[in-house]
Amino acid sequence: MPAEDTREPAEPTVRDAISAPDSEGRPRRVTRRFPLFTRDTARPEGGGRAAPPDAPAPARQWPLLVVLSAAALGLLLTALDLFRVGTLLIGAALLAGAFIRWILPSVGMLAVRSRFTDIATYGVLGLAIVLLAMMAQPRPWLEIPFLKDTLHFTVTK
Repeated sequence: MPAEDTREPAEPTVRDAISAPDSEGRPRRVTRRFPLFTRDTARPEGGGRAAPPDAPAPARQWPLLVVLSAAALGLLLTALDLFRVGTLLIGAALLAGAFIRWILPSVGMLAVRSRFTDIATYGVLGLAIVLLAMMAQPRPWLEIPFLKDTLHFTVTK
């Protein structure tokens, strides 16, 4: 009769999250599922540098700097009592961000999610801000008749 092995089992080697052993110490099967624990986040599609790696940091992130600079100028104009022009510039900055995200393959930190999500978010928010700025009182540049009728219908006594 063979002698019983009294050695403690060797610690399993974990190469990555997918090869981590299950609760009984057996190695897991290789699957296409996301790992249980991640060590890093994936860069969004198009999130690479917008310029060569040896360029200075502002040059590598120029798409984000263009959008943020235009939005900051819009906020400054709004603070200086040029409300309509400032908000139009903020909306135009977001629309420019959507256009840049659509055209360029790599936009640096302007890429937040997938390309479609970024374009849809920047575009919808930019268009909403531009339309609201054009409809602002007094003396709106844009009048949409059914909105006035909807307001009268919902607020009447």
